[in-house]
Amino acid sequence: MDKPPSTPPLPRPDDRTPLFSRAAVVASCVGFILIGALQALYGPSIPAFRDEYGLTPSTAGLGLSAHFVGGVAGVLVFDRLFGRADAAARIGNRKLLGGSYLLMAVGAAGFALAPAWPAALAMALVAGLGFGGIDYGLNQLFAVGFGRRSTAMLNVLNAHFGIGAILGPALIGLVGAEHYTAVFLGFAVLTLPLLLCLAGVRDEAPPHAADGEGDHDEATGVDDAHALRARARSRSLATVLGAFVLLYVLHVGIEAGVGGWEPTHLETVGYGATAAASATSVYWLMMTVGRFLVAPLALRWPARSIIVVSCAGMTACLLLATVPALAPYAYAGVGLFIAPIFPTGLPWLNDAAPRARRAGALVIAASMVGGVAAGPALGKAIELSGIRAVPLILAAVSAICLATTVWLIRATATRPAAADARSIAADAGAATTAGPSPEPVRPAPGDRVREKS
Repeated sequence: MDKPPSTPPLPRPDDRTPLFSRAAVVASCVGFILIGALQALYGPSIPAFRDEYGLTPSTAGLGLSAHFVGGVAGVLVFDRLFGRADAAARIGNRKLLGGSYLLMAVGAAGFALAPAWPAALAMALVAGLGFGGIDYGLNQLFAVGFGRRSTAMLNVLNAHFGIGAILGPALIGLVGAEHYTAVFLGFAVLTLPLLLCLAGVRDEAPPHAADGEGDHDEATGVDDAHALRARARSRSLATVLGAFVLLYVLHVGIEAGVGGWEPTHLETVGYGATAAASATSVYWLMMTVGRFLVAPLALRWPARSIIVVSCAGMTACLLLATVPALAPYAYAGVGLFIAPIFPTGLPWLNDAAPRARRAGALVIAASMVGGVAAGPALGKAIELSGIRAVPLILAAVSAICLATTVWLIRATATRPAAADARSIAADAGAATTAGPSPEPVRPAPGDRVREKS
């Protein structure tokens, strides 16, 4: 019997038209410099907020909180629009990114020109909406838009966020906090030219390798077996997603915890204020350098290997930070090792849960929540144990990240669902065709022997 023709599989991302032109890649990196700078501008500007609006320190800190609330909402809104099932109603990538850039520009300009603090907070929320849309949108598109190079490109993209986070406070320090309005307005103006480069972004993202498997399987007659296998895998999907969320929340908490408490810890163990501040700047610098350094490694090593090494190195460095003489260097090592986790985890997540379309939004939103919650949670722990325990507390959290990563490696180290489904269907088909046979039957000459898959 002739074998029925099978439907050819959909092309992989590597074989399709690129999702980004070279100009769009450069513009995306510039966009990440800007969102990194925007997030870092609020803190150094707090003295000026307090003087202009007559605020208490806690009230002035609400500017960054409003920005993060808008960021979480922006991630969820962008994902809702990006993942709409109705193709006719789906908004293209260009419009979504363009709308996010406009929201960020309008919010930044409105924050600078707001006549009262409530209006400024509303504008920070608007800027955060744009921030969240750009953060999630570009991360998600880079995660699927470059094929095998996606992990490397995500690290390069997020390294530019670090550049912005370094340049933002430096610019405020250069011009003075009292001129923060000019800095925010300049930021808004610099955002607008990026709209011109969106023509180089393809409106439809390429499918994951798993996309189209259902169609191919249906053509080859194994759709029922595939469904059985999919249901078996779905039982652990929620646990896997929960583990990724935990990894992202905790590692961002460590990132924020080191950045916020390293100066205080170093001063407590005997370093001067200038040395402690300089060491903290080096920590942020090493995060940026680490992402550039890991980009070529991501072309050779799988994401899970990079992340488990990162978590192990981060834990070891935090333990070394308990030694006062080694603490500044150990914190720099933490920055180097923690750098690849955020961008490298997204392609791994897409491979581990290709059918979970909301997975990327969930972990990115969770990472923002982790950054906000880290301050109060770590502060309470420090109240109970003292400043000198900062590296030990963070090391314990890092050890949980390491254990979670090891568990994820084991939980996701399974054969592809389609391959298992084909094996199940082949076994079932062979058993059905053969039927009961009291004794073995010898094949006739010239007949092919069917081998069990």
